[in-house]
Amino acid sequence: MRVISGIYKRRRFDVPHTFKARPTTDFAKENLFNVLTSNYFDFEDNVRALDLFAGTGSISIELVSRGCEQVISVEKDREHYAFICKVMQEVKTDKCLPIRGDVFKYIQSCREQFDFIFADPPYELPNLETIPDQIFANNVLKEGGLFVLEHGKKNSFEDHPHFAEKRVYGSVNFSFFQ
Repeated sequence: MRVISGIYKRRRFDVPHTFKARPTTDFAKENLFNVLTSNYFDFEDNVRALDLFAGTGSISIELVSRGCEQVISVEKDREHYAFICKVMQEVKTDKCLPIRGDVFKYIQSCREQFDFIFADPPYELPNLETIPDQIFANNVLKEGGLFVLEHGKKNSFEDHPHFAEKRVYGSVNFSFFQ
């Protein structure tokens, strides 16, 4: 796992081979962040972010590296959560708060709002298509904020009322919601 840009640029973290997580590819991650920084955010401008289904923490460390004020990483798997904690300790940051828990329960009980939300659920997750509705129904995204959902090619969100755009990088699809 490699950090693309920011204060931890080019740092690498070895993800254990036993992990079930499918981290966002460097190619897709780099292109996503190019779009985000060109069209949506200056991450150093007091941005609060939420990384759902955080997996290896690849997106979380990228957000911290680029200057996010705070990143909350929600991950259910104990080993993945421990890995995220280890990475954040290694870089000595207090900008990331890893939470071990179920994403759907977190969304329902969340009383905070975020400027940027990223979700990378397993592509075969049975209720993946409900995630955008849950984000908006629970008012987790700030007014003017952006929610990005990573998904496979079989999902389509173009008809969702909050859908803004879609970007495709190889087999990785990102749907943007506002």
